[in-house]
Amino acid sequence: MIRLDTPIEALAIRKLKAGDQVEIHGNILCGRDAVLPKLAEILRERRIADLPVDLAGSVIFHTAVSPAGIGPTTSNKVEIEESIPELAKAGVRIHLGKGALGKETVRALDRYESVFAVTPPISALFSDRTLEKKVVAFHEEGMEALFEILVDGLPAIIAVANGTTNCLQEALLIDCFGKTE
Repeated sequence: MIRLDTPIEALAIRKLKAGDQVEIHGNILCGRDAVLPKLAEILRERRIADLPVDLAGSVIFHTAVSPAGIGPTTSNKVEIEESIPELAKAGVRIHLGKGALGKETVRALDRYESVFAVTPPISALFSDRTLEKKVVAFHEEGMEALFEILVDGLPAIIAVANGTTNCLQEALLIDCFGKTE
């Protein structure tokens, strides 16, 4: 198990390979369909100073945060996947969710020294590993607002790293989504 503490340096990302098991410690951001496109738009408009958080070395978990807990949402939804290259370019090192990503997104992750990690939808485990949570932006989105949470040992498996995927990524394409891209 590879321990990763936030913020994560590019060197740590370059050492990862598809199939590595990691544990994430520190603050991570949480956002999904409603928020990630807003973040990407702010970045495209070069208004990064408008963000209440620093994206450099960050982790973004594709999830909402509710009283019932947290769990990954599908990362290849158009609204989420289209935000990944822009967020990676801005310094997000790990995109954490579930599902398979397209080839263009895999190339963008490689180009910006970022990875995609998958994690099983085990809300009770995530809740147990979450020490603190707060809304940092887009309060109007309710449980889909941009949250920052403090985690201790959040497990994940690297599915895409350094331009390559592993059998896990391929299995997700077929088993979870019926795709063969």
